[in-house]
Amino acid sequence: MLEGLVASATGALPLHAVRSEGLAAFLDGQAGGAAAFLRATGFTARPGEVALLPGPDGLAGAAIGLGAETGPWAFGGASRALPAGSAWRLMPGPQDDSLAALGWALGAYRARRHKAGGPAPALLEIPSNAADGVMMAEAICAARDLINAPAADLGPAELAAATAALAARHGATCEVIEGEALEHGFPAVAAVGQGSPRAPRAAVLRWTGTEDGPLIALCGKGVCFDTGGLDLKPPSSMLRMKKDMGGAAVVLAVAEMAMRRALPVRLLVLVGAVENAVSGTAMRPMDVLRTRKGLKVEVTNTDAEGRLVLADLLTYAAEQNPDAIVDCATLTGAARTALGPDLPALFSNDDAFAARLLASGQATGEPMWRLPLHAGYDAWLDSGMADLVNSATKPMAGAITAALFLRRFVPGGVPWAHLDLYAWNDATRPGRPEGGEAQCARALFASLPEIPRRPAGHA
Repeated sequence: MLEGLVASATGALPLHAVRSEGLAAFLDGQAGGAAAFLRATGFTARPGEVALLPGPDGLAGAAIGLGAETGPWAFGGASRALPAGSAWRLMPGPQDDSLAALGWALGAYRARRHKAGGPAPALLEIPSNAADGVMMAEAICAARDLINAPAADLGPAELAAATAALAARHGATCEVIEGEALEHGFPAVAAVGQGSPRAPRAAVLRWTGTEDGPLIALCGKGVCFDTGGLDLKPPSSMLRMKKDMGGAAVVLAVAEMAMRRALPVRLLVLVGAVENAVSGTAMRPMDVLRTRKGLKVEVTNTDAEGRLVLADLLTYAAEQNPDAIVDCATLTGAARTALGPDLPALFSNDDAFAARLLASGQATGEPMWRLPLHAGYDAWLDSGMADLVNSATKPMAGAITAALFLRRFVPGGVPWAHLDLYAWNDATRPGRPEGGEAQCARALFASLPEIPRRPAGHA
């Protein structure tokens, strides 16, 4: 069971959710001095505001404000704002019970691998109609656990094993490719990981919800730690690089949601699990690498390794004749400079596909912002020694040129979307504790049923 949630609890107290426009009616319906108490303490039902209700024997209940908010975040701080270890029963009201359970559980989450202490959260009895919210919370918290795990605990082998374990839990298949097979089939992935004593791997998960459903490929960058390679990052930039496998964690969360919901789709989930380390065997600047597609890439920056990993994954995905491809990656600092940590950059070769993803982001409260695949910058990837460079030498438009690099590995007729995301909360907010975050997982999950089959005979 997720922290903060419980199937049932003896003596659970009533928790009332109140919208701003319904505050007067709520107060009028309160017995005794509860209404006077709430008025006296200034309760206005703003989002996330919590007020305790006194009773003759002490605590009689609580109210939580929703304001005009319709998402889960108003409940995100409740599990920590209410008395530690207390138990609550959500009363009928204006809330969506599933989103309430989701927000409550996401707010109660803590990374417990190495720090088990701290105050216990308040407990919420799971409402009978909250199964979807609990399911999404479990998938997101599992992804957070992966991102928060220190790199010493989560290397390429462990990330590939997590993918295989997910497949086993849901009747999917998973092939983990390593050694000579990886060097032959995923040469760019192998090259990125060759500097680490922890060997790189590619994990390939396949799942069929229905035989005639669209085949959707989800590709995740799984760089378990990124030193920058021989183009070494400064210490301050390396502090959070355990999160550089955040894209892989996101696609695993999306896959878990889809499989648990039994969506009528087919999934192909690809995780490139590597460590970008410094050693005598690490790839060097000016090396020319082979990719699965056959294109040769000149390495102009060993710290632009994630796109090399994705290049092979995208090529493999395209070979399977999918109906759509989505890749997720903590790819560029340029995207964060442009859009900040909370707004992932979306690139796509298909306007209808991009519009569908943007709409899902708005509907779930996980917005994205589309940036252009500006053709005028494509020449910045030209190389005099190979087919292209992995990083443009111009100090501008880094997120765009990275996306243009990836586009070279996707056939033009396949709808493709690339999400350049942060996968981290810099500070704690309701429902979003500081640490790893499965950004846009709910948005991507919501979009999957809307992805159509491509016309028969496409290639």
